[in-house]
Amino acid sequence: MSQAKGDRRERELVNRLDEAGFAVMRAPASGSATDREQPDVLAGDGELFYAIEAKSSAGKPIYLTGEEVEALIYFARNFGAKPRIGVRFDREDWYFFHPGELHVTDGGNYRVKKERALADGVDFPEFVGESTKVTLDELGGSEPDHDPDLLRVLTAVEHGELSVEEAAAMLE
Repeated sequence: MSQAKGDRRERELVNRLDEAGFAVMRAPASGSATDREQPDVLAGDGELFYAIEAKSSAGKPIYLTGEEVEALIYFARNFGAKPRIGVRFDREDWYFFHPGELHVTDGGNYRVKKERALADGVDFPEFVGESTKVTLDELGGSEPDHDPDLLRVLTAVEHGELSVEEAAAMLE
């Protein structure tokens, strides 16, 4: 059952990248159809080229083996692409990380928690070049010389107390 869900999530990512103007290809049965490890998705728009390992979860942390990440980095380097780990948790959008940004466990595996994805991951619009992330520090940090209500709303979003949609509605 989880394999079918993972396949659906990969197809969803392929379709979203296609809609964003990327030439995109999903590797058929990546990892199992061949002796060579391949990323789940290859995508490029003439300027950006990505090799993506896509993972999804209902909410539990996502784990990748050290071998999966090493194979992704090796393939991306030889292909001329940027290696990225794409994660999607239920009821959330896709978030992306460079493998070097992930937590490495004592056993040499890699982990992404939902909270970390939401706080530190590159969201889909930024990933495809449609927007740029602005942090609270860039807005003025703890010395608010900006609208204090705006900073309170942004802080609530950062801490997961408000969704982006709720914050947008409050600021309208």
